[in-house]
Amino acid sequence: MSQLVSVNVGTPREAAWAGIGRTSIDKAPVRGPVEVGRLGLAGDRVSDTRHHGGVDQAVYAYAREDLDRWAVDLGQEVRDGQFAENLTTRGVEVTGAEVGERWRVGTALLEVAYVRTPCNDFKTWMGRCGFDNRAWVKRFTLDGAPGAYLRVLDPGTVQAGDDIEVLHRPGHGVTIGTMFRALHTEPALLPRLLEVEGLAEKARRKAEQYVAARA
Repeated sequence: MSQLVSVNVGTPREAAWAGIGRTSIDKAPVRGPVEVGRLGLAGDRVSDTRHHGGVDQAVYAYAREDLDRWAVDLGQEVRDGQFAENLTTRGVEVTGAEVGERWRVGTALLEVAYVRTPCNDFKTWMGRCGFDNRAWVKRFTLDGAPGAYLRVLDPGTVQAGDDIEVLHRPGHGVTIGTMFRALHTEPALLPRLLEVEGLAEKARRKAEQYVAARA
């Protein structure tokens, strides 16, 4: 059964090591129902609005199975929310989710929209939490499991223990894994992104530039 393991939120904190001097990367699990609005979860606020947030990056989901893999690789437990995910999931494909796939979680309807891009703040955060963060951005990129940013189609409430039901798969076969590789390691895949209806603007712009340069 696909299930929501944890709901995690964070607010901006001053951090000299962060690129803009503050960060919301420290997400902590919360109990009970949490409201989900068009721009994200109640109690969660974005610090770097240039790279995070907005309707295409409203809610960030990461699979507990992938956190467990990283725990083995890193040699220590990785807690829910450590990767700054809002939703820690179990039993639902995240890397294998098609872009445009729709999930019912609690009373909210969410749509798989975009991928996380690892950054130096993420690397530094991992190191400050006691993990081996050597070449972290490269390692995370090569691992190819970036988690999924979700749009909020219907606001509602979510809480730990909720079932996650996949209501719709578009059928084009362009997954979160495909999108991530196209944007970061295999640019020849970029034209495939244009098969996605309602493609996130950041991804569309990069794919169209790639295609135009080769016309």
